[in-house]
Amino acid sequence: MKTRNLFVIFVVVALVQLLLPAQIIFNQETIINSGTAYKFKTQPVDPSDPYRGKYINLNYLQNTFVTPDSLWERQDKVYLYLDTDSLGFAKVDTVGRTPLNSDKDFIVAQVNWYNKRDQKLNFNLPFNRYYMKETKAYGAEVAVRNNQRDSIQNTTYALVYVKNGETVLSDVVINDISIKDYVEKEDNKQ
Repeated sequence: MKTRNLFVIFVVVALVQLLLPAQIIFNQETIINSGTAYKFKTQPVDPSDPYRGKYINLNYLQNTFVTPDSLWERQDKVYLYLDTDSLGFAKVDTVGRTPLNSDKDFIVAQVNWYNKRDQKLNFNLPFNRYYMKETKAYGAEVAVRNNQRDSIQNTTYALVYVKNGETVLSDVVINDISIKDYVEKEDNKQ
C-alpha cells in the first residue's frame, strides 16, 4: 500500500512539473497569436546574466508621460494605455492608477519617479530584456549601437504583443530585419 501511495505522489509531482511550464508557454503563445503587436523604439546595451545567459537590455524612448497627478511614488503600479503614432510606433495615450474602462490595450508598468517641475511620470516597461544565443548577443548589441549612431536614418524597435495587460517581447528589429537575421547577415559579411 505504501509503495502505491508513493507512486501516486510521484506521478502527481511529475505532472505538476510538466504542466506549469506548459501553461506558461501556452499563455505566451496565446498573447502572440491573439494580442496586438506594438513597435517600441529602443536604445539597447548588452549585459550578461550568469544564470539566464546573454541578452540585450532594452531602454525605450517612450518612458515618460506628462500628467498633473503628482502623488506617484517609486515602484507604484501604473497602467499605461497605448495608441500608435503616425509612423506606427507605440505611444502612451493615458495613464491610470487602476484599470480604466477602456477598449485600448494597456501595459502594467512600474513607476521610476515623478518630476514635479516638468509634471513627467517616468516608468519602466516590463519587457526590457531580449535573450539571444550567447554567440549572437554581442554582435546584436554592436549592430544596434552602430545603426543608432549612423547618420543615415535607421529604425530600431522592439516588437511587443499586448493582450489584457500581459506582454510578450517577440523580436528586436533593425530597419525591418529581425535582429537574428541581421546579425547572421553581418556575420556572413566578415
